[in-house]
Amino acid sequence: MIYKFQSKADSDLFMNVGPAERILSIIGKAAGPKGIIEPADMPAAIAALEAAVNEEEQAREGSLESAAADGQVVPSAQPIGLKQRAWPFIQMLKRCQQADVPVVWGV
Repeated sequence: MIYKFQSKADSDLFMNVGPAERILSIIGKAAGPKGIIEPADMPAAIAALEAAVNEEEQAREGSLESAAADGQVVPSAQPIGLKQRAWPFIQMLKRCQQADVPVVWGV
């Protein structure tokens, strides 16, 4: 399944089910075939996503430092994390908040 997030203030945003449901969970929305994020809820959603991204980044940096301190080989390639997956959604929420329009999916 693919989620298609839509609004009148931005282009459609398509996201695979796994990342979409993780993002919806972080902002306190139930994953499902239909939903809406009202403009009044967007500041809290943006803050929750940014906090989750920062938390994941700090945890990743800590594990890399720990691995390097233990003499383990630290991979140079970085996995795709929440930061990369949430960035387009955060930008969409910011534009929709400014335009005072909701984000919907499944309609």
